[in-house]
Amino acid sequence: MGKKRKREVDLVILSDIHLGTYGCHAEELLRYLKSIAPKCLVLNGDIIDMWQFSKRYWPRPHMQVIKHITGLLAKNTKVIYLTGNHDEMLRKFAGFKLGSFQIDNKAVLKFHGKKIWIFHGDVFDVTMQHSRWLAKMGAIGYDTLILINTMVNWCLQKIGRERISLSKRVKDSVKSAIKFIDDFEETAAAIAIENGYDYVACGHIHQPQIKQIRKENGAVVYLNSGDWVENLSALEYNDAAWRIYRYHDDKTAQGMKLSSHKAENLDNDIIFKDLVNQFLTVKR
Repeated sequence: MGKKRKREVDLVILSDIHLGTYGCHAEELLRYLKSIAPKCLVLNGDIIDMWQFSKRYWPRPHMQVIKHITGLLAKNTKVIYLTGNHDEMLRKFAGFKLGSFQIDNKAVLKFHGKKIWIFHGDVFDVTMQHSRWLAKMGAIGYDTLILINTMVNWCLQKIGRERISLSKRVKDSVKSAIKFIDDFEETAAAIAIENGYDYVACGHIHQPQIKQIRKENGAVVYLNSGDWVENLSALEYNDAAWRIYRYHDDKTAQGMKLSSHKAENLDNDIIFKDLVNQFLTVKR
């Protein structure tokens, strides 16, 4: 039986993967990536979680995600890595280009005559700008909540109940969190309209979204790719149309086989050596 044909996509935007944390669904992401053939892949921030990076937790599937992405470069896929707050250490490399791979803080792409402004979005976060230590503490708390949520969902699945998202329930119950998301979307849209962009695509807030936002001086389509911690979502642009991809609705990706291996953690030196080898010795 022949290999399944990969689904071709003009543009895929992924963000908030948080490789190196317990909440990251690396195996599910790998299955998704193996099911598609993107012409352009934008990694829109918080891909490797350098805030919580530790030699105590870097399973092989996390490295396999990196290897698959760099492998796309050999297949003429353009890969753009845009920095976020959790991988802000890479901002010193903004402007770096090697073949069809580049690192930057933001990007403007053009498809079918329309301009897409893409950036992570932490620039709008006041906590990030003025209380970085508080944001990092919040990230640790969030990761702990996700770990608890994973165990809860495992128990629910065993008794035949539906999965739940504890963090989403917390966000939905806190008015300030809802207001922050609304303000985030409105701010991104206002700046995009002011600069004449047709679309603005962000990450950061882990809320997948596609909606048109109108202001007095125009309108823009606001997009958010969500995350691979809770929503397991991405943005796809193909045949001049946007859609939110959701892994839980994709039976094809769920059926993709991964190479069998013993789930093991890797030594810190090996991790960084592999990361450097993968990104700086790309086959062109």
